[in-house]
Amino acid sequence: MIRLHRILAASLLAVALLPFAGAQKAKAPAAAAATQDTALDINTATEDQLKGLPGVGDAYAKRIVDGRPYTAKTQLVQKGILPSATYNKIKSQIIAKQTPKTK
Repeated sequence: MIRLHRILAASLLAVALLPFAGAQKAKAPAAAAATQDTALDINTATEDQLKGLPGVGDAYAKRIVDGRPYTAKTQLVQKGILPSATYNKIKSQIIAKQTPKTK
């Protein structure tokens, strides 16, 4: 009889927590969309804005600015501006927008 009560209590708890499991999944796409909209452009960001990224201090911020322009954010690693470990921390937070050419 006690075992039956434990099984029933566990089942009720599992059913009660189901709505919360769906709420976590629904938030993830919204967070990804917000990240794309607020990505920091490495071609126009100031050194202070760049220093707000994880792992980017004074030296890396200056190197990023001095290495402009970038056609792709992966050039930060390809050009030796940032180590891969630092780039991997910030790659979802940055973008390299192309500036239109003037005549």
